[in-house]
Amino acid sequence: MKPFIQLLHFGYHQAMSCIFPVAIFGTLALSSVVKLPFIYRYDAVLLILLAVQFLMYRSGLETLDEIKVICVFHIIGLMLEMYKVRMGSWSYPEPGFTKLFGVPLYSGFMYASVASYMCQVWRRLKMDMTGWPGLAYAGLLGGAIYLNFFTHHFLPDFRWWLTALVLVVFWRTWIIYRVQNITYRMPLTLAFFLVGFFIWLAENIATFFSAWKYPNQHEAWHLVSFSKISSWFLLVIISVIIVAQLKHVKAGRNT
Repeated sequence: MKPFIQLLHFGYHQAMSCIFPVAIFGTLALSSVVKLPFIYRYDAVLLILLAVQFLMYRSGLETLDEIKVICVFHIIGLMLEMYKVRMGSWSYPEPGFTKLFGVPLYSGFMYASVASYMCQVWRRLKMDMTGWPGLAYAGLLGGAIYLNFFTHHFLPDFRWWLTALVLVVFWRTWIIYRVQNITYRMPLTLAFFLVGFFIWLAENIATFFSAWKYPNQHEAWHLVSFSKISSWFLLVIISVIIVAQLKHVKAGRNT
């Protein structure tokens, strides 16, 4: 009975940490079937998500520090979206006033939602890490991963080499988390993969509701390529590196 209760508590905290991602996909799903008058869909989605973020902050579901992290990821994601759309990786075919270089501004929230989840679950499960490689190794690896998302269009794609480096750099790193004062741990690389896999599932939902479209989805929806799991795996690493490093810096200030 005790393991079942622990699982319920773990599931509850996971669900509460996913409030913002669920708000995003719920808004995309609803806006695909309910046509709002006098406003483009992309513009309406942006306004709704801004309102959700404001309400989460005012209600205490997210702290000011977490909002700052989310804003950083919104900018990082938006820059990547603009580049990928320009290179033809995917597109946002619907009109909107809040589009910049063909990319609706709400799209940055797709990346920010990953940061929101990371911050929330870290706080709720009182997470920590052992064997953290430090800012130099983690930062350089995170920067190389992010740069590869841009350069693989005209240089060789180093994602598999970078994946191997992830296993080397983080092979001693474990996530420590607590559920009802009982401590558990998990290899960080396994956590990377699990989060990346669930983001891939969410991406299939998002493309089904026309949040964006890959070139092979313009005529009819198709399952997103399994290779995208590796992309999300690497993107999650960037998220964890930034969040974990900020948590370490903040912990150092508070000691």
